[in-house]
Order: sequence, then structure tokens, then C-alpha cells
Amino acid sequence: MTDAPVHGTWEPEPAARWEDAFLTGNGHHGALVFGDPKTDRVVVTHHTLVRPNGDDEHRRPPRLAAGLRALQDRLLAGDTTAAEGFTDGRPLQWVRPFHPAFQLRLTRPSGDAAPHPYRRCVDFATGEATAVHGAWTSRVFVSRADDVIVQRVTAPGLTLDLALDHRLPGAPAALGVGHGAVLTPEGALLGLRVRYPGADLGYTGVTLVAVTGGTTRLVPPGVHVEGATEVLLLTRVRRHTGELDVTAEGRALGGLPAGTSYDGLLDRHLALHRTAYRRVTLDLAADPAERALPGSALLARPRSAALLERLFAAGRYHLLSASGLFPPRLTGLWTGDWNTAWSGAFTTNANLNLQTASAAAAALPEVTEALAALVHRQLPDWRDNARAIFGTRGIVAPSHTDGECGHTYHFSREYPLHLWTAGADWLLKPLVDHDETRGESDPRTAAALAETALFYEDFLTRTDEHGRLAVVPSYSPENRPANASWGTVDAAMDLSAARHALLTAADHHPGHADRWRALADRLPPHRINADGALAEWAWPGLDDTYDHRHLSHLYGVWPLDEINPYDTPALAAAAHRALQLRGAENDSAHGHLHHALVAARLRDGTRVAHALARVLDGDYFHASLMSAHYPRRDVYNADAAHALPAVLIEMLVQSTPGRLVLLPALPDTCPRGELRGVRTRFGAEVDLTWTAGGDAKAVVRPSRSHRVELRTPSGAEWLDLVAGEDRVIGFTTR
Repeated sequence: MTDAPVHGTWEPEPAARWEDAFLTGNGHHGALVFGDPKTDRVVVTHHTLVRPNGDDEHRRPPRLAAGLRALQDRLLAGDTTAAEGFTDGRPLQWVRPFHPAFQLRLTRPSGDAAPHPYRRCVDFATGEATAVHGAWTSRVFVSRADDVIVQRVTAPGLTLDLALDHRLPGAPAALGVGHGAVLTPEGALLGLRVRYPGADLGYTGVTLVAVTGGTTRLVPPGVHVEGATEVLLLTRVRRHTGELDVTAEGRALGGLPAGTSYDGLLDRHLALHRTAYRRVTLDLAADPAERALPGSALLARPRSAALLERLFAAGRYHLLSASGLFPPRLTGLWTGDWNTAWSGAFTTNANLNLQTASAAAAALPEVTEALAALVHRQLPDWRDNARAIFGTRGIVAPSHTDGECGHTYHFSREYPLHLWTAGADWLLKPLVDHDETRGESDPRTAAALAETALFYEDFLTRTDEHGRLAVVPSYSPENRPANASWGTVDAAMDLSAARHALLTAADHHPGHADRWRALADRLPPHRINADGALAEWAWPGLDDTYDHRHLSHLYGVWPLDEINPYDTPALAAAAHRALQLRGAENDSAHGHLHHALVAARLRDGTRVAHALARVLDGDYFHASLMSAHYPRRDVYNADAAHALPAVLIEMLVQSTPGRLVLLPALPDTCPRGELRGVRTRFGAEVDLTWTAGGDAKAVVRPSRSHRVELRTPSGAEWLDLVAGEDRVIGFTTR
């Protein structure tokens, strides 16, 4: 039993499915750990592993700018299907699919049939996945300090066969595969070279094997170890063209700063991983007996506070572990199947921002920095998109990317994603939040904001009958009006994005501020439809389609601060009505949690709890505590796992540069608890406690002096914060 939240999870059996394997990663390499004492498997992944699926020319944005004016004329004249022909005729092409590298396979001979207690667990604070069966122990982590997968197996008289095995579900039959193994004084060096069909591009996996005691001999394609007391494995993957020098890679592994010491490598890793993980914690005063349950048993208790605690902890752990070279993909950093749904891509029109939504508040700058790396690496391609499709300066982000290419080339008639212009603002918003939280502007973000404003300068040239600017063509991912086609005019998300991008760029660039603010002022207001709801399209005559998984039209509520109950109560009421009318369509997990984030901003704790319950009741989580896209654990997907911590934080603490909101949407299902370490966008750290009796207290620790408006269930007041001076605030929960 324990009286503190559990920062890990465990299971009484090995994983039978890769979806249930415990996860560890460092934002570059990932590992799925099965923990089977007889045939132990560790599936290795790497963020760069995407396989070719077409030539480079097909990965260019369509050159459509010459026809833009004619398309705008037709849409403004009322031709509701005009955008269906705004294409270069190419068929739908997915971005290059993410795939696993191989599995480390450690097979022990059958023999001892005596029963032994078994337990596998993952420690979120250390990133270690451990399995224990009698005297046999396997421990795996992926070093954040040294970018290496580290596994140590111990047992008396340890005998096993070890090989790198590329044969995973969906692996193309035409892969070019080559194995290599050589004995070394410490044990062995294994290599696996894989080439994609018809290409010089491929990847190589290298594992350095250090054996203590016993003997080691080659048994192609791997090695046989007999009578050892410990086997230590150090593994890396490199994607490359041509050949990789496996021997040099082996020397690099053997020359790591901590040598071949598991504990030394772990200590270096913990200095980075544990420090980040421990910054924020959530305690919902759960039943200690439930906290002690294995994850699979806890998932069967969807109303358990212990389940929310563990999913919060797991979500932060998985989000941190998946973020480094890139932010998390649709599957985080992990997959055990080459046929990954939706290419295992970065889907930027909803999923990526939902997954990273907690980064600023949950004190995970590592996540935002990974997102920034993706954005800034792709800006040249975003410029190509703007020029080719719209004939403008500036930048336009794609809806899908494999991480390497930022060109817009994944689109079709039903999904005209090339018409989406809000993407740059949507993806830059978390970077702006990050700067506000730390109190320092990143010049790269400021420069990208300026390029976004330049796009709108060139693009926003058409007006409606009242002389207001029209966003045309316009697209609300991935919905369409009930009485029109997908490409239309004045989608609410596009209006909010254009206004926010111009005003934010103006704040960062005083020399252009007047021009960009004037342009923002000419955009039309949001429209409230006949149902009293904020319309998804502000253009008159376009009817809403309510049953849809996306909530793009409520971008002004979350993550923006454009619409809120304090400054714009009438619009907030209309947004709340739109949320009430929104259906769930196909029960995509991201839709439910997006709904919860918007509800929290609108102070509707009941609706937050209902949206969470749809996910917790729907069997969306695997035993690994990674999530699925659909109910009944259908389609491995990280949206729910990574977005859930953001929902729990938003219902408890919200902030803007000038406002702190405490307990805005506390559901009845969380009568008491403690949230520690949350960061605000005005540079303060907040610890919050609340009780079942209705008392609450916050300790605000500002790092810079600032005056903010405080909103609690008790009312509103002004707080004058002084850097370095803690402020204790008492209030009631209702």
C-alpha cells in the first residue's frame, strides 16, 4: 500500500501484444519492452525512421497560385463547390510512413519449470522498464544524456541466444537485410543493415554486447551466451544512405563517458530525465489499495481517482520520453508494426497541438523545444507552400508531415488540406506560450511570427460587401458546411488564426505593428448562428455540421485567449452553445479531449468530467497506459495519453500573461487534491490544494514582478506579485 501517488505502473504478466509493451525513450530512440523471461523482446524505434513511398517531385506543393484569383471570384460569388477543382490533379499521397527498426530478441532455453513470481514495471521517474522472474531480471532505459538504449540482464548461470531481428509485422518482403556479428574481448558486436526496396536509403542497428562470466560464441545471425552472470546491451540506430561503419559505431558505444557501466549510464540519464519528470505532480487523494493495483486492473475502474493520478503521471512520462529530436508523432515515438495508421505522421491540424498542450503549464520545456525544432527545421518548406499555392510571401504549414519534409502534398477532394492557412499560427502558439512562461522571447519564434504576418499581408486582399477582409479560400479541418463543399469562406479558425497571428507579430515587431494591427482590425467578427452557437463559418449562409470530431471553430477559446467568459461573455456563451451541440462523430479520442479542454476554458466542470468519462469508459488505454484512437483499444495512438494531463491542469489552473484562474472547472469527481509545480504564462510557479470541505489554497511563487487578475470561485481581485516573494491565496471551491 502507498499513501502517495504512484509514479509508475506494473503488470503481473509479460506483454503478449506490442501495444501492451512498456515504453521508454529519449525523444530520439524509443523502446517497447515485453519483459518475457523466456523470449525477451525489445522493439527499437527511432524518430527518423520513415520509409520512401514516392519520388521527391510528388512531395512538392501544388503550383496553384496562378488560379487563386479565379477561385476567389467564384467562392465570393456563391459557387459553393468551386474549390473542389483547385488542384493539380494528383491522387492522394500519404507522407512517408513511420516504422520500427527491429527487435532485440533474447531467447533462453526451456528448462526450469518451477513456478516463480513475476512482475514487470516501468518507473516514470527513471524511465526504466524492469521485469523480474525468480532470479532473472531485465532492466531497460533509453539514455537522455548519451542517446543509447541500455539493457542489462542478470541471472545465475545465464544462458541465452541474442540476435537483432527485423521481422516485425508488416515488414516489406523486399527489404535488403544484412547481418553482422563479431566477437570482442568484452563479448560481441552485432550489426543489422536494412535497405528500403529500390533505394540507397536505409538504416543500421548496432548493439554492443558486454558479457560478465561464462562464454560467448557466434551463432549466426547473432551470438550464444552461456553461463554468464550479466549481459549488458548498448544499442543505437542510424538512418543513412550508403554504408555505415559498424566497427566505428561499436567503438563509439564502448567509449561512452560512463564506459559500459549500467549504473553509470543511468546516473547520467537521471540528471536530465528525473529532473524533468518531477517538476509537476498531481495527488487526488486516491485510495491506497487502488494505487497498488496493476495498470490493467486500474483501467477496469474508470471512476477511480487512482486511475486519473496514474494516467496523469504516465501522460507526462510518455510525452517527455517521446520528445527530443521531434515532438511526439501520432504514435508518440513507438510502434511495433510497419503498417502504422495514418503513416504514424505528425498531424498538425489537431493532434500534435493536443498532445503537446500541457508542455508550458506542466513544466516540460523539452517538449516545446522539440516542437520548435520541427517548426524551424521546416520553415523553408513552409515558404515554398505559401509561394506555390497562394503566390505570397511568408509561411503556410502543412496538415501532415513525416518530420523531414514540410511541404503540403497530402490532400484530396474530401480533405483539401492544402487550403488550410491557419497552421502556422496554430503551431507557433505553443512557442509563444513557452516564451511567456519563461519571460524571454526566442528570436526564431519572433521571426516566424513576422513571416506569418507577411503571408496574411499578401493573402488578405479580398473583401465582403461591407468592406471587411475575407479569408478565401478557407477550410475548417476536417469538416464542411452542411450546405456547401469543403473549401469555403471565413472559417472561424482561419479568422481567429489570422487575427492572432497579426496581433502577436505586431507585439514582437513594433516597426510593423500599426500596419499589422490595422489589417487585423479589418477582419470580420465571429458569427452567431440561428441556434445561438458560434458558427464554424462566419460567412453568411453557410450552415453548421455539428456531428464532427474536430472543434477547430473554437480555436478562439482554446488555445487562444480571444474568447473567454471574462472579457467576451457573449461570445463565450455562443461558444459554449456550440460545444453543447457538437457531436462526437466516430469517437476519436482527440475529439473528446479537445472537447474537455474547451469546456475547461468555459468553466464547465460537468462537461469536462463527461468528456473524460467518454474516454475512461471507452477502453481507450492499453496495459502500457499508451492510448488508442478509437474505443476498445482500436488503433494505437498517443492523443489521449498525451493530452489527458493538459485537461487535468486546465480544469484546475489556467493562466494568461495577465490573469490567473484557479479551479475554473473542478468536476465533482475530484473533490480533493493537490497539484504542485504548475507554471504560468506570467512567470510564476503555482502549488494548489483543495479539500472536500470546500477550502482551497494556492501558493504562487513569482520569478518576476507583475500585476495579474486573480479569478477563483470566490470572485475576482488583483494580485501584485513581487519576484522572489511567495504569495499565499485562500479561497473556496464553490
